[in-house]
Formats: sequence, C-alpha cells, structure tokens
Amino acid sequence: MELFKNLTVLSLEQATVAPYLTYRLAQDGMNVIRLEHPVYGDPNRFIGENVLDEKRMNSYFLCINSGKKALSLNMADPQGQEIFKKLIKELDVDIFITNQLPKNYEKLGMAYEIIKEVKPDIIWLGLTGFGPDSNEGAYDPILQARSGLMELTGEADGEPQVLGIPLPDMGTSEHGYGLLMKALFKRAVTGEGTRIDLSMFESTVSWLTVPIALSKSFGANISRRGNTHEFFSPVSVYKTSNGFVYLAVGNDRQWESVVSQDMFKSLAKEEYKKNKGRITDVVNLNKAINAITEKHTSEELIELFNSITVPISKIKNVNEVVEDPLVARRILTCKDPKTGTKVTLAPPPNMTPFLEECDQKLSFPPRFGEQNQEIYGNLLGYDEATLSEFKEKGII
Repeated sequence: MELFKNLTVLSLEQATVAPYLTYRLAQDGMNVIRLEHPVYGDPNRFIGENVLDEKRMNSYFLCINSGKKALSLNMADPQGQEIFKKLIKELDVDIFITNQLPKNYEKLGMAYEIIKEVKPDIIWLGLTGFGPDSNEGAYDPILQARSGLMELTGEADGEPQVLGIPLPDMGTSEHGYGLLMKALFKRAVTGEGTRIDLSMFESTVSWLTVPIALSKSFGANISRRGNTHEFFSPVSVYKTSNGFVYLAVGNDRQWESVVSQDMFKSLAKEEYKKNKGRITDVVNLNKAINAITEKHTSEELIELFNSITVPISKIKNVNEVVEDPLVARRILTCKDPKTGTKVTLAPPPNMTPFLEECDQKLSFPPRFGEQNQEIYGNLLGYDEATLSEFKEKGII
C-alpha cells in the first residue's frame, strides 16, 4: 500500500519494546531506520547464539529487526545532534520513536520540542517504563511482577511465574502501534503532529480488566489458578494416553453435549448441570475427567469434541505450531544476502498489503551501521573524508 510506503520512521531503539513496534511498522511497508550508539549499539545484538559467525548479529536480535535499516550515531555529541536534525529534515521523518530514559531526551537532543522546531508535524513517541516523569529502569519481568501479571500466573499452591512471552514489552508495542495510527489520522485531518508518552507499566496494568474490576468493586480475591479458570468449568489441561489436551467448556449447553457422549456419561450428575455446581466441585470434577481422558489418545478426544463443537486443542510445541496450516501460510521469512542464512519469522497479527506484495519476505535484519554510507553519504551528502572524520571522532 503506497500510503505507508511514503512514511519514514526514525527510531532510537534497543531491547524489545521499541524494536518490536518498529518491526510492526516495517510490516506495513514503512521506511524504518533504527539509530544506535556507535560504540555500544543495541545490547540485543549480543544476545543468543552467534549463528552468522560475526559480531553484533546474534540470533535473538534477528527475531524482530527484519525490514529495517540501521545507522550508528552518537547523539550525546553536539555534532551528532546536528546530524540528527539533518536526518529529521532531509529524510522528512514522519514518526520518531525512542525507548530511552526521559532524562536523556534533552541531553541527546531528541526531546519533542527540539524535533518539533525542525519538523512541526512530527509524531513523537516516547516509550518508558513508568511514564515521562520517571527514570526508573524497567525490564519485562519487573513489570510483570509489579503489574500483578505474575501473581495471576502459575499453580495455585506454587510460586508466581513469568509469562512465556514478554507481554509488557510486546503489549506496549501493540498499544503504541494503535496510538501512532491515531496520530497519523489526526495529522491527516488537521496537519498537526503529536507527542505520545506511553508507559509500559500503565500499558500492562490495562490488561487486568476482570481482576481489577472484580477485586476493587466486589471484594473478589483473584490469584493464580494454574490451568483452571476462575469462572468456568471444566476448563483445564487433561492428560491423554499420548500427551495432553486443553479442554474448555464455556456454558451449560456445551457441558450437556459432553456428558451425552458415552465416554463421559458417568459425569451426567444433577449437581454438575450448572456451571456453578461444576466450579464448586472443580477439583474432583477435573480428577474424574482426567481419569477418563488418560485412557484415550489426544487425537481421539480432539475428534470427539470437535464433532460436538466443544473447544479443545492438543498442547503443541513451537515447531508444531509453525506446521499448523493456518500458521504455515502466513509465516514470514528473511534471507541474508551475505551468508545465505534464511530465518523463519513469526506471522504478523494480520496480513498487510505490503507483506502480500513482497511475498512475505522481508529484508534481513541490518548489520550495525549498515546504511551509514547510503544515508549519510548518498542522501545527506557527506563526502568520504567527512564520514571518515565522523567515524574517527566516534560520532557515527
């Protein structure tokens, strides 16, 4: 879609929250340019296996940085800040994103008011742990702990657990994506730019819709319950003769369908007819269901429950998920032109026109400062001698 291809995003990014957001924007076809410090760079470049046998391109970095370009720039240097302003102006940047601490906004010359002087209609997004007035560092598990997510995750009699994915990071990225689209719409209508401050903590707590409403309004005590559900039963993991399945009975009609099957007729009890009765005796009910399911294969159970339209799934590992027909057709890939290494990437939340146009193949994650010559030299017009001098001084 040409609409997004004409948009340029400049992002002083590292770790996950900003890189995942710009990765989503790259999937729309936007021209995404990531900025990194010329000495330290993005710490995530060093995380994971060194799969390409070269520095700063480790496996963890490759997961969410396809489709981007990369520049190195020391924005603490006055000359670096002049180059930054030139980038904003000459590249006609539409969106600027950073997940630096707020105390660095002025120091690095990237505060909204500074950039607005150069580009009045800029859309500026600052991603922080706890808001623009806090310089407290925030890693995803810390946010999971403080936001209550860990209190809600794990076995009832066990320790709190972190989620299998970094929801505070990626959830904030998704909220940022929506706010940017709203700001683009505002600019299209009014011609005005926008400053957006997005707190990862506030973003994360916003997911606690049911726990907060019921706890504070009605005195409910909501905590972790393992694989069961607070309000519906039977909803849990059940052992089979060859693995595990997750079964979710969402209403009394579905339960009636379950106990109408020969396999589960022994559970057609009066006290289980209503969800309230099943919740009241959930421990014994789950034991009884488990005693039945463990005598049958996952495949048998899946076929049975699908035939009566009751939700069930085998608990799949990641490789099995990728082979799912609904996933396989939407998988993204990128290929390194230097080594020939091909990377399989997670599918997008929805297939964009840009991804369809490029056959779901994105450009390989950029090497450190890979586009320095292309952008500083070819687009901004700095000659070789000047670029060499910038490099010697640690500006790029």
